[in-house]
Amino acid sequence: MQHGTTRAAAADPTTASPTDFLFNHRNLAHYRDSLHSGIELVQRKTAGAGRPFTGILPRELAPDFAGIDLDQALSGTEAALAELERLYLDDAVYFHHPRYVAHLNCPVVVPALLAEQILTAVNSSLDTWDQSVGGTLIEQKLIDWTLGKIGLGPEADGIFTSGGTQSNLMALLLARDSHCARKQQGHDNKLHGLPDNAGKFRIFTSAASHFSVQKSAAILGLGYQAVVSIPCDADFRMDTLELEREINACLAGGLIPIAVVATAGTTDFGSLDPLEDIAAICRSYDLWLHADAAYGCGLLVSSRHRQLLKGIEYADSVTVDYHKSFFQPVSCGAFFVKDKRQLAVVTHHADYLNPLSQLREGTPNLVNKSIQTTRRFDALKLWLTLRTMGAARLGEAFDQLLALTRDAHRLLARRPGFELLHKPTLSTLVFRYVPAGADPDQLDRINAEIRKAIFRSGEAVIAATKVEGRQYLKLTLLNPATTLADIDAVATLIAHHGEALAQPEPCQPRLATEIPA
Repeated sequence: MQHGTTRAAAADPTTASPTDFLFNHRNLAHYRDSLHSGIELVQRKTAGAGRPFTGILPRELAPDFAGIDLDQALSGTEAALAELERLYLDDAVYFHHPRYVAHLNCPVVVPALLAEQILTAVNSSLDTWDQSVGGTLIEQKLIDWTLGKIGLGPEADGIFTSGGTQSNLMALLLARDSHCARKQQGHDNKLHGLPDNAGKFRIFTSAASHFSVQKSAAILGLGYQAVVSIPCDADFRMDTLELEREINACLAGGLIPIAVVATAGTTDFGSLDPLEDIAAICRSYDLWLHADAAYGCGLLVSSRHRQLLKGIEYADSVTVDYHKSFFQPVSCGAFFVKDKRQLAVVTHHADYLNPLSQLREGTPNLVNKSIQTTRRFDALKLWLTLRTMGAARLGEAFDQLLALTRDAHRLLARRPGFELLHKPTLSTLVFRYVPAGADPDQLDRINAEIRKAIFRSGEAVIAATKVEGRQYLKLTLLNPATTLADIDAVATLIAHHGEALAQPEPCQPRLATEIPA
């Protein structure tokens, strides 16, 4: 297998000392040549990726790992990259391919890739000023910029996170402890743990919200039982009449409502809960309102659709995932809170790291508002993106995706056999293929196998989901380079496999049953 040209000799693993591998002023040639080799490999694989996936199965790839001895180094960088090509890059799922239309994975912009090279080399940790200096101020500037887009007010603050799951966990942590401090005689969970009645706490979220709400409730000691699922309306938005009914039912039953999680961009439908109406309900019942805008945050920089987020400014906390609709590499998310004093819940002063005296002196230690200690400088990716591209171009790219999704909806609606479940709000489409004469159980089987068959072919990657127990397919469009012709080609694949799978049993193609559901 041909690889990039070998450059200046790097450290020989058989004779070099450990310091020969360190990044420092003595090893800059090794650093430069290693990066060049890696970049050339990625360029070659990207240029040659005619499909988003090879279709390889776990049982086909796993044997290549069996004989690897991680205690023994290879002969050098070129050998390690050749092995990596075989083990990973040859069969990677390439999100930048225009026919990858499965999950909330975006292609990434080049300025953010440049930032990754810089931040990993310098390797700043963003927990304290004395480890990051300008990095601290860059992150805070981005937090303030995003807060301005959201409109949470002058007392708001935030912190970068690994993504929506961590941000949602922080939101419910603050909501839980805020409730206890306000309504449980000043009970301090940080000092004393949960109060005796914590088992009665209830959190309300729509049936279409992200599963991290349930996970967070469990992690926070409240359990899945604490999460009350609110039915959705015909547009898969939280039904506010049902929300108020459930709140009153909980109160009547002696339970304790503490928070509502509204979603601004559900994973399956891209639907946005009615934030203004939900905010009014939360004010009436004195409940914490969290807005999960992990997906819908791209609307913050949209010139055409910003109004879809109307009401987000009333939230007590907000989740944003830049690594979804801002085209940033994973991970790059953030959590925001209207009242920065609430962040004291996660503050702990360690004498060796962030002593209380530094807080009094005004030293900006970001660890004071994070559940993480050591933390990557992920903010640099967004910083270089904004300073190179500008926010308007990011918004334009997101607007293009919404327009493409509307066009794709019309295209599928015109094709025979496609049953669409909803009109698009953001950039997802949920539908199923319905061959003539198939009964509901057959439709479930056929659509589940369509996704597996297409994944196994590698010609495209699509997603699947279930709605009211029935199997559907899903397209998630987060690549501005995807065209309507690409969507049409994917639709042709779906129809081809759907018709083949609808044939009587003896004529069926072999099913790709080894692909995870």
